[in-house]
Amino acid sequence: MHDHLSSDGARTSLHMQRRLPHPPERVWRALTEPDELRHWFPGRMSIDGDRIVYDFGPEGRVLAFDPPRLFAHTWGADELRWEIRPDGEASVLTLTHTFGDRFGAASYAAGWHTCVRAMAAVLDGRPVAGERDSARLHEEFVALLGLDGAQADGPGVRYERQLTRSAAQTWGWLSGEQARVGAPPPPAFVPPGVVAGAVVALESGKLVRYGAAGGTIGWELAEGTGQGPRLIVTDTAQAAPASAWRTHIEALSADLTDLPPEQTPAR
Repeated sequence: MHDHLSSDGARTSLHMQRRLPHPPERVWRALTEPDELRHWFPGRMSIDGDRIVYDFGPEGRVLAFDPPRLFAHTWGADELRWEIRPDGEASVLTLTHTFGDRFGAASYAAGWHTCVRAMAAVLDGRPVAGERDSARLHEEFVALLGLDGAQADGPGVRYERQLTRSAAQTWGWLSGEQARVGAPPPPAFVPPGVVAGAVVALESGKLVRYGAAGGTIGWELAEGTGQGPRLIVTDTAQAAPASAWRTHIEALSADLTDLPPEQTPAR
């Protein structure tokens, strides 16, 4: 298994490589024939000329179709490129998925990992194994792909993190319903070492912003990719170092991952 990200500054590419003990022609059929694809991919696909259609999501256009070596197509604004090369009597399958949302990469990686693992089982004639806990798989890819750090944002720090539980569940775990404008924020919104001022902006279920160290700290739950919302934390005055934010938010994410879906126990 070999997985990594690359970026040109505007677009991000997820590269995933797997060795399969089957010849390229067999892998090609599994990848491109609709009756084969349905055994490992969670939807149906059809090709009509250069038009490719799945039964969910956007349509796309075929960019390359060179059996049994290369199959590339757009999928909405994304691009998928499947390459197969022989390796003795086996094959090396490489997927390059190019997209605009870098922080959605772990969701894409977890999904493709599950799909290709199912493809391998079908090719081997084995039953497709039960799906792993998708939230935990997602978290493994966050770490593997380096998506767990903070970024400079002008004079401050910005931390963006795809979460694995719903916005409602996340808001409940943060005790966001206890936030009040003019009062200190609930403790979950404050990393160790930060002296929090009063909440200055509040949107139930979505946003808490409070004063700290001559600036503000904002927590926003925006639309995400895959299983949950996108957490965006902005610390305009660097009231806490990037390492403190990373530790605090990773602990939050781990707590959420441990929760059964839609269960929100009191903190």
